Amino acid sequence: MKTYTSSVPGVSRLDAGLDWLQMLTGASLILFMWCHMMLVSSVVISPNLMNAIAHFFEATFMAQVGGPLIFLTFLVHFALAARKIPFRVEGQSTIWQHAKMMKHRDTWLWVVQAVTAMIILILGSIHMWTVLNDLPITAAKSAARMQHFWWFLFYMVLLPCVELHVSVGFYRIGVKWGFVKADQRKGFKRFESTLFTIFMVIGIITLIRFLMFG
Repeated sequence: MKTYTSSVPGVSRLDAGLDWLQMLTGASLILFMWCHMMLVSSVVISPNLMNAIAHFFEATFMAQVGGPLIFLTFLVHFALAARKIPFRVEGQSTIWQHAKMMKHRDTWLWVVQAVTAMIILILGSIHMWTVLNDLPITAAKSAARMQHFWWFLFYMVLLPCVELHVSVGFYRIGVKWGFVKADQRKGFKRFESTLFTIFMVIGIITLIRFLMFG
């Protein structure tokens, strides 16, 4: 009597390596966004302070070199994450149905992250391309852009998408890679929500400051 066996292929080293690279690029972008928000929000204290910080990055060539590197990291991270995002309508419908059926918060967080990723890919690319092609960065230039109606709407969409994506990514990195244990998830989620609120408030105050600049 013949017997048949089947095996489920394990995760390849390549897949594991790509997952690690996705995590590392994601963590790097999270740190960058937190630093970026704090540096840009320096305009609230003084436009001269923001200009001085921007001048430092220009004088040390960190803006000219770091900007394209961040852009490259951004594209690499998206390409790696896109391996797990369904682009076909059938796949998107299946994910949506499963999320509604399971009623699992972490599943919905993944959906939020996937949706905001698509928006950030387009709007974030436009933002970085515009800024990098209009160096040096100054408070006056940023304010002038913000005071145009369509740019204002642009950033009012981009800001919450970035902060949602960053905060959810921060939470999911901690959970997925075992930095946060099961019994710590509730407290860590509250911490992540607090960070999201803080950076959203800082971002909105900064946008208002640019609107009032002049």
